[in-house]
Amino acid sequence: MTTIKDILFRVLLVALLLVAFNFIYKAFFFEDDLQEHSGLINLVRTVVNDNCEIVYVGESSNNTARSDDADKRMISDFVADYFPTVKMGNITKPASHAGIYYELLRNIPEVSPVKTVVVTLNLRSFNAQWIYSDLETPLQKSIVLLKDRPALYNRFMLSFKGYDIKTNEEREKQFKHMWRHSPLLLRDDFPYENVAKWDKGTAEKGIRNDDGSINYELTTLACHYIKGYGFSIDFSSNPRVTDFDNIVRLAEERNWNLVFNLMAENIQKADSLVGDDLVFLMRRNRDKLIERYQKNGVLVVDNLEAVEDEQFIDQNWTTEHYAEKGRRIIAANVAKALKGWYPTQFVDVAFIPDTISTKP
Repeated sequence: MTTIKDILFRVLLVALLLVAFNFIYKAFFFEDDLQEHSGLINLVRTVVNDNCEIVYVGESSNNTARSDDADKRMISDFVADYFPTVKMGNITKPASHAGIYYELLRNIPEVSPVKTVVVTLNLRSFNAQWIYSDLETPLQKSIVLLKDRPALYNRFMLSFKGYDIKTNEEREKQFKHMWRHSPLLLRDDFPYENVAKWDKGTAEKGIRNDDGSINYELTTLACHYIKGYGFSIDFSSNPRVTDFDNIVRLAEERNWNLVFNLMAENIQKADSLVGDDLVFLMRRNRDKLIERYQKNGVLVVDNLEAVEDEQFIDQNWTTEHYAEKGRRIIAANVAKALKGWYPTQFVDVAFIPDTISTKP
C-alpha cells in the first residue's frame, strides 16, 4: 500500500531529478540552443561586454539609411557623437517591438555597466496590424529561451511550440476583428464608427486627381495611413501598453535612467492624404502616451512631428525610416534630453541641414 510518505518521497525525487537535468542542460547544451534559436542574446552580450553605459534599443528605424545619404550611420551613432567620453551601444532588431525589447533588456545582468536606456517608442506598434503581424510568430519563437524561467522548461516550451504561434490567416482575422470592433472615439459627426468602415469609405470615395479621376496609388496609400494610425489606444487592454509598463518596472528595479524615444511619423503625409481627423488621433495618442509615462518618471522625447515629409525614405508606405537629416534631428533631440544626466560629458554637435540631401 502506497503511503503519503512514499508519495512525498517520489515527488521529491522527481523534483531533484528535474533540478539536476536543468543544471546539466544549462551547463552543456543551453548555449548551443541559444545560438541556434535565440541569437538575439548576442546583441545584449555585446553592449555588456563593451561596457556600455548608455544603451539605445530599437527596430529598423535605427539602422535604415537612404541610398544618397552622405553619412549612413544609425540614429544611435549620431546620439553617441554628443557624448564622446561615454560608452554607448545599441540593441537593434528589425520589426521588433516593446515586448521583444523587454525580454532583451531583462537579460542584461543585474550587475552591469548599463545606467541609461533609450527605448524606441513607435506609435504604429500600438495598432492592430502590428500587434497581430505575421512576423509575430518568429519573433516570439526567438525569445522563448530568454524567458525568466528554468532553462530546461524553456527548451520544452520551444520544442512543443509553447509560444504565440498562429498562421497568417489567423492573425489577419485578429487584426480585422480589431478594426471592426475598436471605437475611434472621434467627433460626434464623424461618418465612420471604426477603422474598417473608414478604410472602406475612403477606398470607395478615392483620392481625386485635378481632373476628377481617382488616383488609385494615392487612394491605396491613404488607406494604409488610416489602418496604420486610425486607432485610439485602449490603455486597459492594448498589449503594447503592458510591454512598455513592464520596461518601466524593470528600469525601476535596475535603477536605470529610462528614456522613451517617441519616433517621428509622417504627419504631413497623413494630413494631405486623409486630413485633420487622422492627425488628431495621432496627436491624441501621442499626448496620452507622454502623460502616462511621464507620470511614471520616464523621460519621453517627443519626435512625433520633428521630421518633414521629404525625409521619410518610404513614400508609398507607413514606416519610421528616415534619411540622414531626419535621423540627425531625432538623435539631436534624444541627446539634448540625455544632457540632463550627462551635463559635463555633453558636446554640442553642429550639423548644417542644408548640406544634407533632402531628395524626396
